Amino acid sequence: MEHINATKAAGNYRWTICALLFAATTINYLDRQVLSLLHPMLEEEFNWTNTDYANITSAFQFVYAFSMLFAGRFIDRLGTKWGFAIAIIVWSFAAILHAYAIPLGEGIVSILGILGISGLSVSVIGFIAARSFLGMGESGNFPAAIKATAEYFPKKDRSLATGIFNSGSTVGAIIAPLTVPWMALHWGWQSTFFGVGAVGFLWLILWFWFYERPERQKRLSASELAYIQSDTEVVEVSIAEEEDKAKKVRWTKLLTYRQTWAFTIGKFMTDGVWWFFLFWLPSYLKAEYGMIGTDIMIPLGVLYGLTMFGSIGGGWFPMYYIKKGYNAYDGRMKAMLIIAFIPLLVLLAQPLGHISYWVPVILIGIGASAHQAWSANIFTTVSDMFPNITVGSVVGIGGMAGGIGGVVMSKMAGAIFDHYAAIDNIHMGYSIMFAICAVSYLFAWLIMKALVPKMKLVNLDD
Repeated sequence: MEHINATKAAGNYRWTICALLFAATTINYLDRQVLSLLHPMLEEEFNWTNTDYANITSAFQFVYAFSMLFAGRFIDRLGTKWGFAIAIIVWSFAAILHAYAIPLGEGIVSILGILGISGLSVSVIGFIAARSFLGMGESGNFPAAIKATAEYFPKKDRSLATGIFNSGSTVGAIIAPLTVPWMALHWGWQSTFFGVGAVGFLWLILWFWFYERPERQKRLSASELAYIQSDTEVVEVSIAEEEDKAKKVRWTKLLTYRQTWAFTIGKFMTDGVWWFFLFWLPSYLKAEYGMIGTDIMIPLGVLYGLTMFGSIGGGWFPMYYIKKGYNAYDGRMKAMLIIAFIPLLVLLAQPLGHISYWVPVILIGIGASAHQAWSANIFTTVSDMFPNITVGSVVGIGGMAGGIGGVVMSKMAGAIFDHYAAIDNIHMGYSIMFAICAVSYLFAWLIMKALVPKMKLVNLDD
């Protein structure tokens, strides 16, 4: 196939798809962050300990991790269009279910009481159930979005497209602290969950209206389709045959490749950092600076606002090396090494925090921005090295590992914070957690590089 220069590609419909992925990711993170912002309010209302909250967040992360394994497979088999639609329906219903966490918890505790199991907190059980359903649905977002990106963008553009849609997590994280505390204050915490959860159903209308496989997309010009496929070997095979082939690729086969393990270990070691920032920063501002409710709106808005630069800039960064002659994977890994040094700034958050709460807000914001830059690139290593029919499955395997890393981080944080709070030294607890966050990326990069030193395409027929 003729290679068409990006500047000559007729049409930009692929960016419409990227915009839809951006919107879905925004909704995804908006839904998952509501609880962390309401945590200071809910812990007072229901008398939660840090361990209680860690158990609630860990339930989400555990189910999210386990479901990621099946979500990727589910989307590869069902296809991007319906796989993504079902995922957002499930997570939007689950987000609304949080508003009914207390009656849900009462029902579950009653059933457990009949079985002879008692002494469980109604509120904790109710929120664990709601968070578990949310994790199940939200697990489909990234496998579907990465798969759609692989379908609609050539390899050299995928990290930028991934960075753009992944910046939706930043936008969601910005919108949440600017809206959720105000909504809870004026309408009550139940109405907040209900209102935010309903947004996903509006996205569904746009998704069904605009999305179709590139080969079937009538809005896509022939020249733009050729550009999308410009670095792909053309194989005369029907979409039905391609999807049938995807069904025959087993997880056990994918686990034999070093490329799978490089992505999986990289996700395990770094995803927990983002989960920690997402779920615990409101509690950090309360514990260290006495900030609660609308007090945290501006600081968290600024902090998460910084991460947008990382997501989009990180997506662009490897293109600098690719234009210099590096292949996609090697250029990406070079960029990721530089990115991995940036979170070390988080080590200064506690030592300099006495100056002003803005010092840790800015430093943690830079570290979180580096995570988004890292995330935009690590996701794209999958589509660099694996055929499109397996992208969802491999992203699911790595996403499961990342979710497990998040569970480990949350449980560890809860235990550390309860311990140091008991001896009136919560400052040290946060210092320990920030140190772990700061060094995780360098260790992850070293392991990934050791597993896959150079670019190597996966051949499923070997």
